[in-house]
Amino acid sequence: MKGFDPKFADFPDYIIGITKEIWEDRGIATLHQYYSDDIVVRSPGSVVIGNQNVIGATMATLAEFPDRTLLGEDVIWSGTPEDGMLSSHRLLSTATHLNDGMYGAATGKKLVYRILADCHAINNQINDEWLIRDQGAIVRQMGWEPKQYAADLIAREGGPAHCVQPMTPAIDQPGPYKGRGNDNEWGARYSDILTRIMGADMAVIPAEYDRAVVTEYPGGVTGHSHGSADAFWMGLRASFPSAKFQIDHVIGRDDPMMPPRAAIRWSLTGKHDGWGSFGTPTGKDVYVLGICHAEFGPWGLRREYVIYDEAMVWKQILLQTG
Repeated sequence: MKGFDPKFADFPDYIIGITKEIWEDRGIATLHQYYSDDIVVRSPGSVVIGNQNVIGATMATLAEFPDRTLLGEDVIWSGTPEDGMLSSHRLLSTATHLNDGMYGAATGKKLVYRILADCHAINNQINDEWLIRDQGAIVRQMGWEPKQYAADLIAREGGPAHCVQPMTPAIDQPGPYKGRGNDNEWGARYSDILTRIMGADMAVIPAEYDRAVVTEYPGGVTGHSHGSADAFWMGLRASFPSAKFQIDHVIGRDDPMMPPRAAIRWSLTGKHDGWGSFGTPTGKDVYVLGICHAEFGPWGLRREYVIYDEAMVWKQILLQTG
């Protein structure tokens, strides 16, 4: 791990280790060390530039959820220490909504939800990030629906003219990472599966997914078998049938004691012009940022984890419809 602190055994140890150090061990000041001054952090809700803004957002989250934990489930990565490495980090977070904040008045609700974060690191420092929380799971556990939460958030942020703008290509900022992942066979296989699904070839699901597949989808929804995968992907694509699907990053890995697995970051750019997961078509422009993890076994794709931010899709639609 040339250029990295020797206390970290390898890149996954670095990613999982600094996450715990920052959030659970309250080492928020270590962000000055682990994040570059001009880092670009993209999430569906915003584009944040600069380490100082990241520190502010971290403190605001911990003020609202003081007992938050971030349990690292997996790190799927590519690259080299010399040229830089990209981690796709899957976390299971637990938290109690103990104080007022971004999610409104404290509810006392105990939450469990997943996060997927793609981070580029070189010389012991992260300088580029794509972060998606399962906002649908968070707000539903507090008693909101994502559309309702998005409307309330717009109002609390000062209305359509003043609220924080959701991330779209128009407000994205370039960062230092220009890589596209690696050429491992498992990344290529999962990329082909998603490309076929988004091309309306739903027959790929029974052909490529294990019949006993376990699925983890937005809203904290756990499902089983082909019907779960078909319903999720069909509902998403049906809402945005003419949107452009683009795969932005692909990693495949074979690691000891782990199943073959893949991480893909993708986007849908277009209009809400179909009947599906987002209800009555509005014809409004949307940008959906997604990250997926997949694990493969002897009978096909055996576990699939997908996150996109339902609430921020609704925020985009509501900002255009009123």
